[in-house]
Amino acid sequence: MFRLNVSELQKIAAKAKDSTGYAISRRTGISESSIYRYLAGDAQPDLNSAMRIAEAYDIDLRSLMQRVPVEAAA
Repeated sequence: MFRLNVSELQKIAAKAKDSTGYAISRRTGISESSIYRYLAGDAQPDLNSAMRIAEAYDIDLRSLMQRVPVEAAA
């Protein structure tokens, strides 16, 4: 199972001067409420949203996601 690496997203976004969920939302086209849920760890992006984030910041999707053991995900 994979989960969004929130700290990596925040680091990449900060390099692009996107320090808020609003700024990330504007750059990616993903709703602000979804971005804030991702940042809080309350939700995970679907593949389409993860790809949009990766493309918006010109990064490899694999650097944005982290593998989590299935047992730990429960």
